[in-house]
Amino acid sequence: MPGPQPGPPDVFEEPPAVAITPCDPWPRPYYFKDGLRRVTPYHYTYNTNCKERWRGRELLEIFKDEFRDRPVEYYKDAIESGLIVVNGKSVPITHRVKNGDIVSHTTHRHEPPVSSSPITIVYESEDMIVISKPSGIPVHPAGRYHYNSIVEILRSSRGPEFNPLPCNRLDRLTSGIMFLAKHPAAAQEMTRQIMARTVKKEYVARVAGEFPEGKVVCDQPMLQISPKLGLNRVRANGKDARTVFVRLAYYPPKEEDGGNNSSSGSNSIEKETTATSNDIGPQTCPTPPTGPSKPWQQHRGYSIVRCLPLTGRTHQIRVHLQFLGHPITNDPIYCNQKVFGISLGRGDDTSSHDDDIMTRLARMGKSEVADAIAYHDEMVDEYNKRKSEKMTGETCDVCDTPLYSDPGVHELGIYLHALRYADEEGSWGYETPLPEWALPPSGYEGPREPTRETDPIVLQKMEELSLVEGAGGAKEGGERPDVNVNVNVVKNFVLGTHPG
Repeated sequence: MPGPQPGPPDVFEEPPAVAITPCDPWPRPYYFKDGLRRVTPYHYTYNTNCKERWRGRELLEIFKDEFRDRPVEYYKDAIESGLIVVNGKSVPITHRVKNGDIVSHTTHRHEPPVSSSPITIVYESEDMIVISKPSGIPVHPAGRYHYNSIVEILRSSRGPEFNPLPCNRLDRLTSGIMFLAKHPAAAQEMTRQIMARTVKKEYVARVAGEFPEGKVVCDQPMLQISPKLGLNRVRANGKDARTVFVRLAYYPPKEEDGGNNSSSGSNSIEKETTATSNDIGPQTCPTPPTGPSKPWQQHRGYSIVRCLPLTGRTHQIRVHLQFLGHPITNDPIYCNQKVFGISLGRGDDTSSHDDDIMTRLARMGKSEVADAIAYHDEMVDEYNKRKSEKMTGETCDVCDTPLYSDPGVHELGIYLHALRYADEEGSWGYETPLPEWALPPSGYEGPREPTRETDPIVLQKMEELSLVEGAGGAKEGGERPDVNVNVNVVKNFVLGTHPG
């Protein structure tokens, strides 16, 4: 009997066709208005490979569940009109996506405006640019931001061939020192140093209440609770995390110092709880109500704190400050009473409330203001009366997309600034001045630059030397900085036994 007949030869299949961006405008379509850098809306095509979780699911269902910035009716019309295609071809809304598919979505893109603050060049060589990044601008094109990103803004000023390579990570809301390499070899070397932890990073933050003096070390492990919501918490089963904090200054409310520091200027302090006026500069602080039922009253005034993260977990400084009971005063996530309740998550390392927290955090967005919420409902209601809805009720004349109002000042940044990066061996280091919000307000005395006695890098080095040298102090003939180190144990700290 003849054996099985060979099948037809394999036929080479061309890779799937994809849509391309209709235009890539140059010069970039920037314009400035009301203190914001804006981008004229433009057409853009997103090309996305089929994700594993998409396999076998209907196309409309994917867009409805994963891309919720537009109503489902928009996505239905976009699929039927060919603005959303699979492998370059129109498909019905019930089309099931499979592995290897490329989903393309051509849209009239509306980028959110960002701060118009300039990107300051701290240092530049043939290999590297060191900048001071303004708050509120993302580093890379991502999500709704493309041209309004650090990389694209720098490219627009230096030419289309310029391709800066970021070497360290800063959140959109954070300002401060950033390294951008001019070629891959320089990027690899700087990234190697950062990953090897031979680079010391210091931040400065403005936090609620009177942070204790001396050195405070938080070594609570951290776990990512929700990647989609960007939520991280202290958890015993999380990854190791360690941060050193040292207070630079404390600015109490006026009445606590007998009114000697009173001022009618906009930089004066009345009271600052974790509810702020959402200004990223110095401000007049709201006066919260009094009474024994208001436990947040301990947060009076604010402190400027220097922060030395010894590990590199996402939101590490923000989460550790929240755990210690002194969150960054305008942090839209970790200083939000609507999300965490009146305790703001102080000392909370359990998962019993995680589902409720994620539900409340997910509600913040189009119709609610995700800000550093005031501490009682009356202040929230009054604030919302003054703040317009984030959706304007208007639509784009070209694409009929609902339009957002301009971001509030609180959405352009938080009081967290990357102040200094330095090589552990002292061969190089870069530092910016203190940001405006960290300077003493009108009528108050305080440091206008970092002081040596509050230098967390110096204090940490002293501790390391002490561990090596033993209780006898420095080696004979050696010198040590003249500082008073007060290390607070975190568990005692969050239970309220710390000074202040």
